Amino acid sequence: MGSDLLIIGAGSAGSVVANRLSADPSRTVTVLEAGTRVTDPEMRRPELWPFIHGRSYDWAYRTTPQAGLAGRSLEWARGKGPGGSSLVHAMAHMRGTRADFARWVEATGDERWGWDALLPAFIRSESFSGGADAVHGDSGPLPVLLPGPELSSPLVLDYLDAWQALGVPRIRDHSQGEMLGATPNSLTIRDGKRVTVSDVYLDPVLDRPNLSVLTGVTVHRLVITDGRVTGVAVTRDGQDEVIEADEIILCGGSIGDPLLLMRSGVGDPAVLAAAGVETVLESRGVGQNLHDHLLGAGNVYTSRQPVPPTRLQLSESMTYLSRHGLGTTDGPADIVVGCVVGPSASEALAAEAASAVPGEAYTLLFGVTNPTSRGSLRISGPDIGDEPVIDPNYLDTEHDRAMFRLALEHARLVGGSAGLDRWRGAEVLPGDAVPTGGTDAETDSAADAFIARAAITHHHPVGTLRMGRSDDAPVSADLRFRGLDGLRVVDASVIPAITAGPVHAAVLAIAESFASTYSS
Repeated sequence: MGSDLLIIGAGSAGSVVANRLSADPSRTVTVLEAGTRVTDPEMRRPELWPFIHGRSYDWAYRTTPQAGLAGRSLEWARGKGPGGSSLVHAMAHMRGTRADFARWVEATGDERWGWDALLPAFIRSESFSGGADAVHGDSGPLPVLLPGPELSSPLVLDYLDAWQALGVPRIRDHSQGEMLGATPNSLTIRDGKRVTVSDVYLDPVLDRPNLSVLTGVTVHRLVITDGRVTGVAVTRDGQDEVIEADEIILCGGSIGDPLLLMRSGVGDPAVLAAAGVETVLESRGVGQNLHDHLLGAGNVYTSRQPVPPTRLQLSESMTYLSRHGLGTTDGPADIVVGCVVGPSASEALAAEAASAVPGEAYTLLFGVTNPTSRGSLRISGPDIGDEPVIDPNYLDTEHDRAMFRLALEHARLVGGSAGLDRWRGAEVLPGDAVPTGGTDAETDSAADAFIARAAITHHHPVGTLRMGRSDDAPVSADLRFRGLDGLRVVDASVIPAITAGPVHAAVLAIAESFASTYSS
């Protein structure tokens, strides 16, 4: 079989691209997805998002042991099935800051990746509960709920007031172009249920005669002939075959895309040779520039009164702060502190957090918005069943360690403030592990040791096929893969530098921008 366009992956980006490009009836579009339709009813329940990881619709990757995390290896959930990681993510919808996208412009030399140029794509993608205005849309496919007081936890409402009492401004939402301040998280929830990108972009157009969506398809390799990608070698319904197209669009994400390229002989020759793969195209940037957000889980407290169950998704508010002071209203958002309506501790701290139980405890998560540590991933063998080697190289830079210490300090600041007096019982974590007295060096050392055990992934891996203006960037500013004709990349892998908050909204904007300007 063949088509004009072949999209690899029916995740968030792939669903957007498939919808928009198949709107032209003269163009045939085929989508290949490794997973199958997800029917698990618990996937729809927002408050269960941390507990559905590891199920059949999760690729369930794992990192290598991380020196910066006391030798710990982290589980990396990535969605498998129509909707991709929107099946398993925390549903937070935050665009990032103007400064984030200015870095994209600097990296690519192309203004199309700036905030102002991407704003129409952001607006086009959403149906915002607060209505349309200069920065929000109310007629796009994806519902974006900004919770009001009637839905927010009373704990979170006091948490927001506590920040204001400390001089932190209250902002409307996280998608105005600046994120400094306190506000509830906007969420991709409708009628109390998770909404995936497939629900609203892909499923409504499945009856288009020019669109084919094939699920349960294992994509092994790209077929490359004379410097052009002409198709993919797959297994479908137990049979091996080649599916051809005039152009291939990779939407398999920051993990799936570079692994497929490496299995196809595209990458660093030394990496390929070690995995038993012959080099077809040398592209040393494939799999490099891997980075992700970490959150400290956490600053845990017992509560003086019952903590009501969340009506949303546990992590109800993220407050973004500047290193330059609590009242700062412009400039970079350096750190984040989030309020979780329940106990949340890393696996390394589970024993110490045993006294904190649901309904009787809450957590302040803390983290770094723009980490400078960079890692990599690579294949370990030629086949899709060979485990990938994923090394995010967490907390490798002093910038990241210093900002993480500052984030912990700010979590404890609001956690111990008068605004939370009626909730705060005992500080379970870090407690005496990070004393508030002593010398700066002693405090820093204790904080670093605690953070190394507390940090968990925020599930935002990006950058492994970064777009850039220089030849060492695997992808160009127009999302063409350098050195291969007939191949585009449209997903989080092209992000050169991570946005301050969750990256999902930015991924949708990348896909919308690509589709609106696409020409073969």
